[in-house]
Amino acid sequence: MSRRRKSLTEEDLILWSRVARTAVPLKGRTYPEEPEQPATKAPADTVQDLSFPAVTPVGAPIPPQTPKKKELVVRKLDQPTRTKLAKGRLEITGRIDLHGMTQDEAHAVLQAFLFRAYHSGQRYVLVITGKGSTGEGVLRRAVPRWLASDPFRQYVGSYEDAARHHGGHGALYVRLRKRGIR
Repeated sequence: MSRRRKSLTEEDLILWSRVARTAVPLKGRTYPEEPEQPATKAPADTVQDLSFPAVTPVGAPIPPQTPKKKELVVRKLDQPTRTKLAKGRLEITGRIDLHGMTQDEAHAVLQAFLFRAYHSGQRYVLVITGKGSTGEGVLRRAVPRWLASDPFRQYVGSYEDAARHHGGHGALYVRLRKRGIR
């Protein structure tokens, strides 16, 4: 059985073009053209309100979008990089061990360490948190939150649990951002 492709009605095309104008087009693309409005007017009792409060009226020029400052986001380490770190093909240029520290001490020491590592041009470092004596350790839970928080985001590009021989779930591979790229 063949499927019959439905074409959009004139109203659907107009509605779709209005919705599409609220989206940001991909690089090198433009907004879709809106079809011409039909010249005939429908009776007042059958007209539906298709207006959207946040959409620019048809025919009005679209105001230029001001470029937003690129927000720094910390992501998971990509799999090929993690594999290379685990196998020793990428050098871990710095390590810090946070065992036995309180959260306040560990936070300050980690921030200072990452600051120095970033400014000395190091790319991959190992942060050892430990697994904790009962259940999941306090630092094991806190350090990933810290790495994604504001003061650390300017230095840290991504992080992931380390391989077993580097500490497994008690350590993190951290990729620092390149200097000058923020």
